[in-house]
Amino acid sequence: MIDLFSDTQTRPTAGMRAAMAAAEVGDEQSDSDPTTLALCARVAGLLGFEAGVFMPSGTMCNLVSVLVQTRPGDEIVVDDQSHIYNTEAAGSAAIAGVSVAALKTPAGVYTPEAFEAAIRPTGRTAPRSALVSIEQTTSFSGGSVWALADMRRIRDIAHGRGLKAHIDGARLLNAVAATGISAQDYAEGFDSAWIDLSKGLGCPVGAVLCGSQTFITEAWRWKYRLGGAMRQSGILAAAGLYALDHHIDQLGRDNANAGLLRDRIADAPGLAIDAGAAQSNILCFSVEPLGVTAADFAKACLADAVRVRAIGAYQIRATTHLEVDAADILRAATVIRAEAERLSAKRG
Repeated sequence: MIDLFSDTQTRPTAGMRAAMAAAEVGDEQSDSDPTTLALCARVAGLLGFEAGVFMPSGTMCNLVSVLVQTRPGDEIVVDDQSHIYNTEAAGSAAIAGVSVAALKTPAGVYTPEAFEAAIRPTGRTAPRSALVSIEQTTSFSGGSVWALADMRRIRDIAHGRGLKAHIDGARLLNAVAATGISAQDYAEGFDSAWIDLSKGLGCPVGAVLCGSQTFITEAWRWKYRLGGAMRQSGILAAAGLYALDHHIDQLGRDNANAGLLRDRIADAPGLAIDAGAAQSNILCFSVEPLGVTAADFAKACLADAVRVRAIGAYQIRATTHLEVDAADILRAATVIRAEAERLSAKRG
C-alpha cells in the first residue's frame, strides 16, 4: 500500500533503530539524560532560542505554550483550520481555560491586517487577547508556507499590543526546505516555537518546544502537571538526533513528490485543485465536482492500495514522507486519476 494519509505514518529506519538502541540514557526528570539534553540544545540552537524541552507530542507543545503564556479567560488567535483549534480536543479551552478567535482563511494563512482586527479592545466584559499562533507550514489547509515578512509583521503587531507570539512548527523544517529560509530566521523574535520529530523527520515519538530559559522553566512545570515528564527518554531523543543528522535532505524530496502528485492529477476531470497547492509536502484537493464525498473517494482509492485522507465533506489530503518515493507517487497519481475519470464518466 502507498500510504499518503499522513507523514505520521513513517516508521523508524534501521539506522534510527540502531541509534535508539545505543543511546546513552539517564533520568530526564533530574536533567541527567545526556541524549535528551543534547537534543534539546540542538533544537534550541536550530531555532535560535535559549533553551528547549522534549515533549511527548506537538499537541502538548501547543497546550503548554498556551498554559505558560495566558491565564484562564484570555483569548488566543489562530486560523480556523489549524491543528490547535481543530485537532487537539479543545485542550486550550478545556485545560488552559482560554477562548479561541479562529480567523477564517482560504489556505490557513491569515493577513497581518486580519490578525490586528481580531485583537480585542480592552474592556471589562471582553476576554483579553493574549497570544497569537502561526502554523508553519499549515496542516489541514494544505501545507501552505507563510511568507516570512507576514510572520514578522504579525509578531511585531502582537508584541506592540501586548500579546505573545507562538509558532506551531510541526512542519517548520518543510518550510525551510521549500524556501531556503532558516528555521532561526522564521522563529526570530517569537516567544515560543517547536518542531515535531514524528512527521517528516520520521521519528516514532516526540517534539521539542523552545523559548527563553524562563519560558522553559515554566514549560517544565506544566509538563510535570500534564504527566509528560519521562525517565530514560534518551532512547526517544536519540531518534531525533539521528533524524536531524540523516533525514533533513529528505524533506526537500518530500516537497518535490507532493508537487509531482499535483502535476500528475492537475487536469484530472472533477478534481478541484487550487493554484499554489502543494507548497510543501501536503496536497489538498476537492472532489465535490464529482458528486462524491471525500470519504467515498478515499475508500475507492484504498481499494486500489492508495491511502489518502478525507477531511470534511469533500476535501482530500495527500501527504508525502520518507517512505514514499517518486515511483510510488506516480502509481498513486494513476489510481487517483482513474477514480476521478470513472466518476466523471458516470456523471456525464
